Amino acid sequence: MQKYHCCATCVHFAVVKEASGVSYRCTRLGYQTEPAYKFDCWDPKEPVKKLMEQKR
Repeated sequence: MQKYHCCATCVHFAVVKEASGVSYRCTRLGYQTEPAYKFDCWDPKEPVKKLMEQKR
């Protein structure tokens, strides 16, 4: 799990394209984040869950 636990693999992670560039947001918490950040509320996307199961 440690290998996959980061914002970019969470279902709440969103990429927002703006005129000033790209930003990353947590739709659950409602603030900016970065793909490599880690929080306790992490909920992995389905493909990540499947990959974690395969690695067990």
